Amino acid sequence: MTYCVGVLLDAGLVMVSDTRTNAGVDHIATYRKMQVFEVPGERVMVMTSAGNLAVTQAVLNLLDEGVGDDKQTLLTVPTMFDAVRLVGRAVREVYHSDAPAMSEQGADFNASFILGGQIKGRTLRLFQIYSAGNYIEATVDTPFFQIGEIKYGKPILDRALRWDTSLTDATKLALVSMDSTMRSNISVGLPIDMTIYERDSFRVKLQHRVQEDDPYFTDISRRWSQALQAAYHELPDPPW
Repeated sequence: MTYCVGVLLDAGLVMVSDTRTNAGVDHIATYRKMQVFEVPGERVMVMTSAGNLAVTQAVLNLLDEGVGDDKQTLLTVPTMFDAVRLVGRAVREVYHSDAPAMSEQGADFNASFILGGQIKGRTLRLFQIYSAGNYIEATVDTPFFQIGEIKYGKPILDRALRWDTSLTDATKLALVSMDSTMRSNISVGLPIDMTIYERDSFRVKLQHRVQEDDPYFTDISRRWSQALQAAYHELPDPPW
């Protein structure tokens, strides 16, 4: 399992993902689930993935090599709409190739993606792509997507994240959402990959990997736990 968050803001884009691919008492593995496609000054796209690792790797490899007879890639498509359609085409191509054999082995074809970015002369956009290759787009009213183990980290985003939230505050909220998920589910874990993009800049503002000993992440995890404890102590006692 995994957990990835994509946030679309008036100010830009925040993408966060964990790296855990397998978990158990005797086996923990990691794999980078965030890919950045950048031509500085011309385009920036960030994609995160969740689901069957063999399927998501196959989709990423196909996107790198080029999809269809024209061998389009995320570095050649003219618009973000064409980009999300290209990812959908790649997912369906992998499905037609691999799904029958997977089904015979009792394995589900399970893959989902978050794709966000901007091409010069175009609008910054954020999409979620499903296993069927179809997709939905983030809006002002719904400015974030989650894939993977979403339920533990969703409440903080629902309560606090807005279209006009700053990139800095959105980063903090995304990391707290990740911390909440990690505390409740062993299948999500460090390191955490993070990419921040400022609208109309056409270059990545920040790429950072949060490791086990990262002092900032350790500090906000501790502070968030203390804040929750203080908050419930301040609630009034039940009247019954």
